[in-house]
Amino acid sequence: MRISDPKIENPVLHLIGETADRMGLECYVIGGWVRDLFLHRNSDDIDIVVVGSGIALAEAVAKRLGKGAHLAVFKTYGTAQVKKGEMELEFVGARRESYRHDSRNPIVEDGTLKEDQDRRDFTINAMAICLNKDRYGELLDPFDGIGDLDRCIIRTPLDPDITFSDDPLRMMRAIRFATQLGFNLYGETFDAIARNKERIEIITKERIAEELNKIMLSRRPSEGWLLLDKTGLLPLIFPELAALKGIEVKEGRGHKDVFYHTLKVLDNVAETSDNLWLRWAALLHDIGKPRSKQWDPHAGWTFRNHNYIGAKMIPKIFAKMKLPLNEKMEYVKKMVDLHMRPINLIEDTVTDSAVRRLLFEAGDDIDDLMLLCDADITSRNEEKKARFHHNYQLVRQKMVELEERDRIRNFQPPVDGMEIMELFHLEPCSLVGELKAAIKDAILDGVIPNDHEAAKQFVIELWQKKTK
Repeated sequence: MRISDPKIENPVLHLIGETADRMGLECYVIGGWVRDLFLHRNSDDIDIVVVGSGIALAEAVAKRLGKGAHLAVFKTYGTAQVKKGEMELEFVGARRESYRHDSRNPIVEDGTLKEDQDRRDFTINAMAICLNKDRYGELLDPFDGIGDLDRCIIRTPLDPDITFSDDPLRMMRAIRFATQLGFNLYGETFDAIARNKERIEIITKERIAEELNKIMLSRRPSEGWLLLDKTGLLPLIFPELAALKGIEVKEGRGHKDVFYHTLKVLDNVAETSDNLWLRWAALLHDIGKPRSKQWDPHAGWTFRNHNYIGAKMIPKIFAKMKLPLNEKMEYVKKMVDLHMRPINLIEDTVTDSAVRRLLFEAGDDIDDLMLLCDADITSRNEEKKARFHHNYQLVRQKMVELEERDRIRNFQPPVDGMEIMELFHLEPCSLVGELKAAIKDAILDGVIPNDHEAAKQFVIELWQKKTK
């Protein structure tokens, strides 16, 4: 079968094929680029497999591409990369692989194209298109990857138990591809993941985190987390999230299943934001509920301070899962800590003071926080949902008004610690911090406006009271 598609007529692909012909090498474009060609998706990353030396072909292609082409050779792995502009070409020699039980790093030997296709993770990634002139555009699809694209299934080329036992990361990749593409796991593939789930323990946390982030950036990330749960991988890679599952009933009163509520919140956020870390905040916003759950004979099930408890859990979760321990982690921690504040505002009287404090604590992340809070409304009661969304709009309107007037977001007290020490001839001490905090509170409570003269007069009067 020959492929007739404008993308296959890419001049660079023809150049690669011509170069391979000159060197007497068979070469093929393989993997994700071929898959995406049939899915009508754009891909700038092109994988080239060569029956022979991939490095030698890469060097020759880079030379022919000329100025602006950058070559990187990885002799240890027998691979090379050529970059030019947005285009990225990966070259590798066809190979066969064998594995030891305690490692996902294969023993690699030179092989044929068929052996290279046999080692691929999924049928839809094993398709190859020949680039040599006499067979240009010929599709080699030994495992019916085209059919699996039509059927929307993820399936391994060979025995899935061997595939997943050899390289357990492929279990994560299967779920990631199913989530990204909106495909289903083939029955035998699903069952093999469930049988081999314990093998995930030999995979580094960094590689698992990479796959989780790709799941999180999918259109409906909940589908990936549901598959992780159904295959039994979830409690092995993220026990804190698995702990959200289930409903406990006492005296005829139950609480909602926090796991499924969380996934709904995550999808709600995904509909409105591509921010990966806001999506993580959505996934983790109720992570403290299992530790805070209590039964109250009058109120029923309660989760008091679950936001505070959850925020305290974030650094340990990020460290264990090898997620970044930087400002991204701090952002997620802040979102989890503050996610109950807006709903408490709309349930009480919306005071200027409370809104000022929320603006101050959320800072530039206030819009993300409000988006998360909107997404957290998952009630099936449409009247209740409409009322909450309307009340959030009132809070937003109040925020705009106060910010325009008082400039609260990210503000610092207009009289700083140095000025306080000069005014009252103080050395650095806790009293300086107390006076500065008093100015901040007075501004947030609306006692004084957010300007220097008012703050200075306020702190002088406070000092006089303290020193009488």
